[in-house]
Amino acid sequence: MSFNEVLTLLGLRGLSYSEMIWVMIGLLGQLIFFSRWVVQWIASEKNSKSVIPIPFWWFSLCGGLITFLYAYHISSFPFMLAQFMGIIIYIRNIYLIIKNQKKYE
Repeated sequence: MSFNEVLTLLGLRGLSYSEMIWVMIGLLGQLIFFSRWVVQWIASEKNSKSVIPIPFWWFSLCGGLITFLYAYHISSFPFMLAQFMGIIIYIRNIYLIIKNQKKYE
């Protein structure tokens, strides 16, 4: 299989430089967003119980923001709405964690 066939298969053939950059931004957002599950899995294995560590929420927020930006760029309202709702939840959880940590300092 040639490189051009791979690009065609992935729907990336014929994209301009600018479009390719935006695809990379979207992929970065998705990669960061996916990484949160790896962080959660490692923390749970380490503690031998289901745990949601603080970095999980930060990865969620960063990945969600980048993915929201990509969704805005491609003008996908359903995609933007889904990401926006998640961003609200991630910010709220981070706020509650910080508020709770300050309470015990």
